[in-house]
Amino acid sequence: MSLTGIGYETDGHTLLTDVGLDARPGETVGLVGPNGSGKTTLLRCVYGTLRPTAGRALIDGDDLVALGPKARARRVATVPQDTRGEFELTVREIVAMGRAPHQRFWEQDSAADDAVVAEALARLAISDLADRAFPSLSGGERQRALVARAIVQRPALLVLDEPTNHLDIRYQLEILGLIRTLGITSLLALHDLNLAAYYCDRLYVLKAGRVVASGAPKEVLTSELLADVYQVDAEVTVHPVTGAPTITYLPSAW
Repeated sequence: MSLTGIGYETDGHTLLTDVGLDARPGETVGLVGPNGSGKTTLLRCVYGTLRPTAGRALIDGDDLVALGPKARARRVATVPQDTRGEFELTVREIVAMGRAPHQRFWEQDSAADDAVVAEALARLAISDLADRAFPSLSGGERQRALVARAIVQRPALLVLDEPTNHLDIRYQLEILGLIRTLGITSLLALHDLNLAAYYCDRLYVLKAGRVVASGAPKEVLTSELLADVYQVDAEVTVHPVTGAPTITYLPSAW
């Protein structure tokens, strides 16, 4: 997936300016930046709820904007930031919704569809939850179900907006670990920079709708960048076990 010169304007406000980004096959790419930096807007331009006002978004050489919604859904799957647990559906039914882009209008699930759903439930370790009502799930279980729904689309790109939002640390680690094992090119927005440093192959840092830094986490996450982008004092060290950058935030002077 490749973004070139992506811009987005609405009601006279510029939210994205000349954003370029590449996600290579099988890579986990993180979007980081403070609130209002443009992360969610950029993801929406990628998965199609917003149409960029400038630039191009390509996947395997095809223009995502030119693709129809169904064709795009066969290539790009998304796990949005906030999904209410109000669907009166079972987990199996929620996951099976991901097969819709591959079906004709009103076509019933086939045996092949059922097999794909069963495989995804097993892969996300939620087969035992298949007949549970979606609203009854915990936050971590719900995120697993939504990731399962996304992967049954068989996408080339998986887009996740704050996939660890509202989860306790156990489920944060489980969800991000699972994403890395899927083998699908993934683009995800994260607030927690230590999680981004550990789980992402490369990072893009957004500030006021522009990419101000990109590269491997150890190249991007510096004390200078954190001071500039986040206006915080921080010490960045290398973790002795993981080898990933580790950020310790320093208290500001009173």
